[in-house]
Amino acid sequence: MTVGEMTVSLEDVAYLLGLPIDGEPVIGVTYTTCDSICVKYLGRSPDSGYTSGGMVKLSWLKETFSECSENASIEEVECNTRAYLLYLIGSTIFSTTTGNKVPVMYLPLFENFDVAGKYAWGAAALSFLYRALGNAAIRSQSTISGCLTLLQCWSYYHLNVGRPKLHHDPIHECFPFVLRWKGKHSGPTSNRDVAFYRKALDCLKPTDVDWCPYANISHTVIPENILNQLILGRSKTMLICFDKAERHLPDRCLRQFGMHQTIPEEVHMWERKTRGVDGGVNLSGKLEAELNEWANRRFHVVEAEEDLDEGEYMNWYFRITRRVVGRPVSIAAEFERLNAALRDIAHIADTLLTHGMDEQQIQSVTRIRYKAHECLRDQIGSSITVNVENSENDVGKRIRGKERVRRRSVSKRRRKDDDPDEYYALTSCTNNNNNNAQSHLYSPAVADDVDGGQLYHVENEVVLPPQHLCLDVNDVAKDCEEADVDQLSHGSEESPGGPHAAHSSLENTEDVTCQTDNTIAA
Repeated sequence: MTVGEMTVSLEDVAYLLGLPIDGEPVIGVTYTTCDSICVKYLGRSPDSGYTSGGMVKLSWLKETFSECSENASIEEVECNTRAYLLYLIGSTIFSTTTGNKVPVMYLPLFENFDVAGKYAWGAAALSFLYRALGNAAIRSQSTISGCLTLLQCWSYYHLNVGRPKLHHDPIHECFPFVLRWKGKHSGPTSNRDVAFYRKALDCLKPTDVDWCPYANISHTVIPENILNQLILGRSKTMLICFDKAERHLPDRCLRQFGMHQTIPEEVHMWERKTRGVDGGVNLSGKLEAELNEWANRRFHVVEAEEDLDEGEYMNWYFRITRRVVGRPVSIAAEFERLNAALRDIAHIADTLLTHGMDEQQIQSVTRIRYKAHECLRDQIGSSITVNVENSENDVGKRIRGKERVRRRSVSKRRRKDDDPDEYYALTSCTNNNNNNAQSHLYSPAVADDVDGGQLYHVENEVVLPPQHLCLDVNDVAKDCEEADVDQLSHGSEESPGGPHAAHSSLENTEDVTCQTDNTIAA
């Protein structure tokens, strides 16, 4: 973002969720099956349709343990309580990408309810969210997990982007502070799409950021045990939730703690561990270094530095970051760039002499030439399909020009499909005859920019340097207009079907247009 680095910190977790950010790390033994662990801690095991590896469906927990009779035994009450707690964390702080399952590895943590309250559940929730956000940033990932309520309410408190209107007086606060946004809200941005929010974040101004939103909120409603842990909100430590160990770096967002921001220290790399597929593995042995760092969390609390100029930090930040999250280049610009590159490749392939090349190299050049012209034909056809919608008079001209190009390319393609070897041999022979009649290696338009040494081979094919892909795409429109004028001057070449034939041609080119748009978007 343009204002500097921000993140969800341990302090935010304590204020918003009211979960402890200090205590024993949330870690234990992994499981790949559910039967034995469920029988031990829940008193029964789910059917095979409710399990998947070491996870159980939330629906089974709700259907089986939603009611507890008044005369139930202590053991039954404890089993129902564990089922409720597993359902609670599986649908809130540790929600998975499946949306309906929760790992049973958390059950042993609820064996003793007094001990269960001593775990650092808030730190584990933040570690889980950090890992989920990192995974969601991967291009191939289409889902997100973790405590999204925490992320959403953090944004409401810190950023004036998409913030809903409150239906009650915020003076009457209750804890945890996430309850401030409870209920259905309405606002001018309640129905905006992702493009709106990307643009809003890119245009964010310093006045749109509330770095310390909890400063003016009464702390009298905060429990004493949470108040005593707030100092760890500035601890530079390791957050742990089973195999998910993530760094907490408050030195990169000091303004969220009312401090001046300095250039942070370099983040040391560490190896992210995974649970793997083996059951019965205690992760404490695999995360020894991370556990030691968490044990020393109170010795690494970031302190404030006075009288610092944040200009040096901002200069550093702008050098190392990407300032915008939206698309930096429009789809139209990408289309023009691709079209220009195709025309440049086709031009070079058309003017390249094959004298001195062997048969395999000649065939490679021929394939490049054929593919480039085929793509150009589809690109031009797509643009014609779009332009004909603007005027009925343009429809006939554009369709006739497209059909003319199509007829030429179809006859060429038929020769290639019928006998590819004969097609390449005939093309190579023609090129050699033309090359012998020419006294230069390249046409004047290319000779100044490309030389023979700039051709190189990748998997036995000739590849051209990408820096020469820079022809003007306006030539495409000019060539089409010339074809249209020539077409209109010959009545014998009119489309026999008139407007109906033009309409049919438009339908035939619809698939080509969709294919081109999908290629550019990818």
